[in-house]
Amino acid sequence: MSEIAAQVRARLEALSRGFRSQYLRYADLEAQLAAWAEAFPEVVRLTSLAKTNEGRDIWMLTVGKDPDRVRPAAWVDGNMHASELAGSSAALSIAEDAIALALGAESLHDVPAHLCELLRNDVLFYIVPRLCPDGAEHMLTISSYVRSNPRDTTIGKTAPYWRGADIDGDGRARIMRVLDPGGQFALLPGHPDWLVPREIDDPGPYYSVYPEGYVENWDGQTIPAYHFLSDNLVDLNRNFPFQWAPEPRQEGAGLYPLSEPESRALVEFAVHHPNIFAWLNLHTYGGCYIRPSGHKLDRKMNPEDLWVFQQIERFATPITGYPIVSGYEEFTYEPDTPLCGDLATFAYEQRGAVAMVCELWDFWKQVGFDVRRPFVGNYVKRSRADMVKIVEWDRAHNASNLNQPYKPYDHPQLGRVEIGGYDPLVGVWNPPLNRLAEVCQNQARAFLRWAALSPRLTIGNVQVESVGDGIHKVSATVQNIGFLPTNVLATAKTLPWNDPVRADIALGPNLTLLNEHSTQTLGHLSGWSPDSMFSSPVFARTTNEHTRARVHFFVRGTGAVTLSAGCARTGRVSVGAQVGEPSTS
Repeated sequence: MSEIAAQVRARLEALSRGFRSQYLRYADLEAQLAAWAEAFPEVVRLTSLAKTNEGRDIWMLTVGKDPDRVRPAAWVDGNMHASELAGSSAALSIAEDAIALALGAESLHDVPAHLCELLRNDVLFYIVPRLCPDGAEHMLTISSYVRSNPRDTTIGKTAPYWRGADIDGDGRARIMRVLDPGGQFALLPGHPDWLVPREIDDPGPYYSVYPEGYVENWDGQTIPAYHFLSDNLVDLNRNFPFQWAPEPRQEGAGLYPLSEPESRALVEFAVHHPNIFAWLNLHTYGGCYIRPSGHKLDRKMNPEDLWVFQQIERFATPITGYPIVSGYEEFTYEPDTPLCGDLATFAYEQRGAVAMVCELWDFWKQVGFDVRRPFVGNYVKRSRADMVKIVEWDRAHNASNLNQPYKPYDHPQLGRVEIGGYDPLVGVWNPPLNRLAEVCQNQARAFLRWAALSPRLTIGNVQVESVGDGIHKVSATVQNIGFLPTNVLATAKTLPWNDPVRADIALGPNLTLLNEHSTQTLGHLSGWSPDSMFSSPVFARTTNEHTRARVHFFVRGTGAVTLSAGCARTGRVSVGAQVGEPSTS
């Protein structure tokens, strides 16, 4: 580590609230963001996108050298599902690394120096570490399960339903089991505090299992079936506008697209910032990246887009150990039934971003399971031998946090119950605290390379030639020296806001433009990304002939000119030139 990098790291460590070793409450997360913004105003901006229903700010960091200069931006968001706390830690880790680069650290982790320089000068980072602060705070305190936020605005809901609560006051809402000859659960042999689905040979006892809590609209006898959205209406990752579908077609959709302040604020920011080219939506758990397409087969996906995601897989998978899988082919819960209204699909389809979900924490691998493909198969029912592996792993590597002994309790509605059992918050849904730093660092190592794929406009080879009669020809080459084209993805080129690259000239007071217009449309410029067909050493050819364009302006007089070029995705770059001999008067 260089001396500058060491100094920067020491400054950041002094400000750290410990997000790599613990899951932060909202006050600590907010204090961490404020500390960075106060300490490093030259590279950090802190903005509230909106307030939640409970009055918490949805904070966004903008990080970069000269953070107010528009240029290609990489977006990160985390913790849009309340229990998925590791997303906040990973997002904060990426933010801290981006700050270190912006402050001048020449190297970071194993990211090559030239990529660090690129990221420092040519990429912005927009980072929302906790998209659902109300829900995360609920999980870190009350702890009864909510998908995104603890709110339910359903009108006319009169049938009995479960409301999670810590009814025995031990600080965690776990589960309740009730002896029931018709129960669906039995004891895992040899492990009396672990319940498993009942099988025909099980001799008993048998149990019905409910969330710790109460029955709302209790009629004295009806025990409702539990549903993960029983007392919280919206799965935020079904509330975004692309292919949104209402209940019951899509569980958790919300009353209408962007009905929630969190999703609405995010979309409003995104549509006003077309410079976002990369989008990482952090979730847990499983250990994979989920890429487009979310609603069609790979063979029907644009092959140029698919090629970009395949290039990311080449470096991201070796770093993280996570495969990159198709949302449609490997992550639909029902065959041929794509999810509706999810954020990553919105970011890809409507914002033209290289967007993926990351399911942090490869729990399956850690326990010792063979990882199933299609990947969604890892989340279905496990055998009892698998459950024993989980018990043994929990004891050896997770301080036995997953399961607690049951204790009797007199429930005011159900009578005698036992409370305890399974709590997957730390261990399954999120990594154990002693593994969190590793997960965070690997995500940063992969994402910084992903962010380095940005388009990068330059203006060079500026020439001023006299053509007689006081007229000069001003010429320059506008070139994209980045990996991605200026339109970012092939499918994004047709989006109505995705304007092509345009170059223009601004004149000093003693100059007159002879061109009809001061702006020239250059079209989109390709990047250096190798062509999938012609990148083999056996038949190597350069095929991206449209990386550059030459512009020419004719002016009369003497003085200074400024040449600029840019588009919606890249922001603008400029260079100055002198026409004729400068005045000495």
